[in-house]
Amino acid sequence: MKAPLIAIILVLSAIFPAMADVLKIKKDAPKQYVVKKGDTLWDISEIYLDEPWLWPKLWQMNSGIDNPNLIYPGDALALVYDVDGEPRLVINKAYKKLSPQGRITPKGSNAITTLPLEMIKPYISYEQAIDNDNIKNRPYILGANENTKTQTLGHILYAKGDLQVHKAYAIYHRGEPYRDLETGEVLAARASYVGMARAFRAGDEHNGVPSSLRVESVKREIQQGDFLMPAMEGQMLPAYFDIHRPLEPVTGNIIASPRQVREFSTMDVVVLNLGSEQNIEAGHVLDLERQSPMVIDGPRGPRYPEDSSKFEKLLSDASELFGGESDEENTTWTMPKEKVGELIVFKVYDKVSYALITKNQHPIRIGDIAVIH
Repeated sequence: MKAPLIAIILVLSAIFPAMADVLKIKKDAPKQYVVKKGDTLWDISEIYLDEPWLWPKLWQMNSGIDNPNLIYPGDALALVYDVDGEPRLVINKAYKKLSPQGRITPKGSNAITTLPLEMIKPYISYEQAIDNDNIKNRPYILGANENTKTQTLGHILYAKGDLQVHKAYAIYHRGEPYRDLETGEVLAARASYVGMARAFRAGDEHNGVPSSLRVESVKREIQQGDFLMPAMEGQMLPAYFDIHRPLEPVTGNIIASPRQVREFSTMDVVVLNLGSEQNIEAGHVLDLERQSPMVIDGPRGPRYPEDSSKFEKLLSDASELFGGESDEENTTWTMPKEKVGELIVFKVYDKVSYALITKNQHPIRIGDIAVIH
């Protein structure tokens, strides 16, 4: 029996109705692909499909595969078409492996994931988007055993709040808030991981005695006012995402980037003003659209408003005094929105979520629309 070195969990197959999505194979897709150690589901899917998250449909009804949940390094995946003309991936058993014998590895230890985890792991491990009221109720750093503004490895920290002795706590720095672009509403506070400490002495807040922690690791300087959370809270990293389209229409915007840049491309992470309150789930696939610029068409021809705003103001003032071109002679054309990319949500909070851009035709920008119609 072959030892599985790569496991594919087909979590997506059951959620797609037969006619919901038509598989479109890329014109340059190979007829055969040999699985390599370290491949991810996303890597393989992008070879065959423009919509990589639909790749598991290629495995449906493959009677020639003894266990459709397992493939191995060295296996050759052959692209074939069934009697209905639907594309399928099967294992080419005629392909001779260079190394037929392999070390036995427990199932799932090198599992292919549904998203490239190396891309999103930093945002799982080091980024949080937390409600302001939630932060106010967290323990926070008062000071340390040395009178310095920043603390580091080996220092003892003193915190306000009841901490559990021997328990590890992640330390976070509160950053700039995430705001809705249109209303200015604060949706969440950005919290950046700065280090890890372990409580070794309980405090008594009512009598002015702080809890004590010893710093065990540091990613950046620890400051007074930084707050504490249990070490693993919000840092669980799922290997497999139930990737699917939302069942109901949804519209939001890209409001920020954890890297604090304004333009993004494939495999960049962005923040949306959509969260669980809008029924957003980890694994949701959303389109990215951009509003095409408005055009004003008048006696002097079509023009973009920003191209002649000062001149238009002068004309408007002159029209009021002497008569001339009026607003009634202008027609404002509101142009359609155009698709510029796709993204997958991987981390969801109440009002915001983190998403990975998986496709873009143009540079993606803050303000672009995340939507399902």
